[in-house]
Amino acid sequence: MASFGIDGLVSGLDTTTLINGLMAAEAVPQTILKNKATANQALVTALQGLNTKVAELATLAATTAGTDSLASFTATSSSKAVTATTTATALPGSIDFRVGATAQAASGVTAAMTAWPSSPATLTFTSAAGKAVEVTSASSSLDDLVRAVNSSEAGVKAVKVASGKDASGAPTYRLQLTSATTGSAGAFTVHQGTAAEVAAGTAPDLLAAPGAAVVAAARDASVTLWAGTAAEQVVTSSTNTFSDLLPGVSVTVAAASADPVTLTVARDGAASSKVASDLVSGLNGILTLIASKTSTTTSTNASGATTVTSGTFTGSSTTRDVVQKLTTAMSAPVGGASPSSIGISITKTGSFEFDEAKFSAALAADPAKVQATLSELSGRVAAAATSSSDKRDGSLTKIITGQQSVVKDLTDQIANWDDRLASRRTQLQKTYTALEVALSSLTAQQSWLTSQISSLSKSS
Repeated sequence: MASFGIDGLVSGLDTTTLINGLMAAEAVPQTILKNKATANQALVTALQGLNTKVAELATLAATTAGTDSLASFTATSSSKAVTATTTATALPGSIDFRVGATAQAASGVTAAMTAWPSSPATLTFTSAAGKAVEVTSASSSLDDLVRAVNSSEAGVKAVKVASGKDASGAPTYRLQLTSATTGSAGAFTVHQGTAAEVAAGTAPDLLAAPGAAVVAAARDASVTLWAGTAAEQVVTSSTNTFSDLLPGVSVTVAAASADPVTLTVARDGAASSKVASDLVSGLNGILTLIASKTSTTTSTNASGATTVTSGTFTGSSTTRDVVQKLTTAMSAPVGGASPSSIGISITKTGSFEFDEAKFSAALAADPAKVQATLSELSGRVAAAATSSSDKRDGSLTKIITGQQSVVKDLTDQIANWDDRLASRRTQLQKTYTALEVALSSLTAQQSWLTSQISSLSKSS
């Protein structure tokens, strides 16, 4: 608010400075409220950051608690033409096979032509399962026929390909027809005519006409297991991917092979170790955050006095409870065995260490036991983290909500003080202005009286 007044015109007083001094004294309660609001807002912000990390740990721990969280496997092939991916249901093992063929789509081309010889143009496609689909184009335009084929349910895709010129110099084209899927189930025949004419045997085979050709026959991919033995078995797939050779393993072939291909599935120790390591790192991140905001700092000011500053979480029973719950969840024995048996141990500073070598050795020796131990630890950590960070009932969530209410109340009180102080300043300004006006009036009267007395003296 803009100030007004007539500083010292009569009294010589610096009324603005006087008013500012008085207002500074009266604003002390508001300053205390502002400092408290700032401190409480800093606490809210810090608690929100902590709550986010604890919630993330709860999600990570819940995933790690799954019974197959350590089921990480890799598949390697002795041939570059064979690749494989694994899922959690894979099991360690090895298998040899020969790739007999890769999957192939049926494909053929028509004889060269400038336009379809009849209008409307009608084709009948018959699938390997015997289903006949008629495709009709309203004109003799090859473009229209291509669009009709591609929008039909024949399961065949058509494309118009330039093939030179005829004797008169007109450009000619062939229609390339290809099954939409690979494998023997994608085989098809195409006749020029209706389905009834095909059934009657009067519709000519389009790809058997002079100048036409079958480019590729439909073919399944195939691999041979235990070749040359009494147990020899051929496995086929309509695509180049086999999903049933080994449990949880998807095998993709890119070329036939005369030599056997060895496919080996082994546990991915590094990936499994990372699962446990990530859990420990997530927990340590929370413990470190709380510790850093709980510790006090000591500093020396310009006069040499020592100042001790408390951390944001200093004295917070809620954050201490979070530390206690998470630490107990991770360090308590599982089935009478210490978590250190799988490489997870607590240090003297309260943080946790992960020994990858010890974990890997335990996993190799008894995968089921390590999985069960880690699942139990993770489940306890997930429960502890959830009890603190739950959106409705978490202990951190409740204290954040409470502190936000305190900040709102303090903000309202500060706003009320703004109005009160503004009113007080206006009152003081009016008082001092009135004082100056009164003094001015008194001074004027003094001057008049003085002049009158002086006149009387001269007269006598």
